[in-house]
Amino acid sequence: MPAVSIVALEGDQTGQELLEEALRVLDPAVIGVDVAIERFDLSLERRRATNNGVCLEAAQRMRETGFGLKAATITPEGADDVGSPNRILREAIDGTLIVRTGRRIPGVTPVAGVHHPISICRMAVGDAYGAEQWRERTEDGDELAHRTETIRRSHCRAVAEYAFREARRMGGKVYGGPKWTVSPVYEGMLKEEMDAAAERHPDVAYEPVLIDATLAGLVSGAADAPLVIPCLNRDGDLLSDLVLPMFGSIAGAESLLLALDSELRPAVVMAEAPHGTAPALEGKDVANPMAMILAAAALLERAEGCAEAARAIRASVAEAVAEGVRTADLGGHAGTREFTDAVIERVSRKLPAAGATG
Repeated sequence: MPAVSIVALEGDQTGQELLEEALRVLDPAVIGVDVAIERFDLSLERRRATNNGVCLEAAQRMRETGFGLKAATITPEGADDVGSPNRILREAIDGTLIVRTGRRIPGVTPVAGVHHPISICRMAVGDAYGAEQWRERTEDGDELAHRTETIRRSHCRAVAEYAFREARRMGGKVYGGPKWTVSPVYEGMLKEEMDAAAERHPDVAYEPVLIDATLAGLVSGAADAPLVIPCLNRDGDLLSDLVLPMFGSIAGAESLLLALDSELRPAVVMAEAPHGTAPALEGKDVANPMAMILAAAALLERAEGCAEAARAIRASVAEAVAEGVRTADLGGHAGTREFTDAVIERVSRKLPAAGATG
């Protein structure tokens, strides 16, 4: 039996090209870990041909293996089309958390002097997304818009607990929070679970801050240590779009969708890059594979016996960039494959026994 079995969720355009680069790094001959890759074609063409059946098949296999690595995919706009594969996968594996982490990229100037990693630990279900909405006219001719949002305490507990566990792993602190003063019943539920998690993890630094102060703090020096920010669904969506570009590029970030077991431990981890399919770059060997490679490393970090390989991949990515091997988006001239080759070379040096494997 392999040490780790990974479901590769193939995608569209440069999304697929970059997945192939990440899979090259996961070769057992490179990392010295017995990795088995099982592929599912989630291209738009295949999703249409199977009426999303391939998404459900892939989700079932992820539930069995525990790990998935997903390429960027096209989500068609038409309401009568196949819709978002991410939504289908999330629902099929019962994913409740999305964790997106931004990191310093050597040689790339960050915003607001950010140096330490920042992870957004976000509720992946409920809140503003899927809320019941309606409008009504008033007698004076005005119009009212209503929205009924719902969150579950179990999801708040999962976000809070995972945030503290992640902060311990990163050697950082839990920072931020919802607007619990204005919304003590609704948003206060997440704050209650954050406080409860803080009591369970007294060794983890905890600085609860209202969401507006969190935003201000991120651009004014609050990130003086690795941060994990627990969020409601919509707050986390907005924060991710702020935090990742603060590092100068989203190339150094990865996104994880997590399904948790009854002990709030990851039962399924699906990793992907936070960027899209970039059709203008397809076939040109210029797209940056860094985020997909880091997504692969994030999977290995959570697989038993693979921590050393994960560290070697992360360190090799950083070293390659620091030594000037950069794609055009980071001001360099390296091609997609050239960058991956540089990472593989450095990983092989860090894991000298790997070449004897496979």
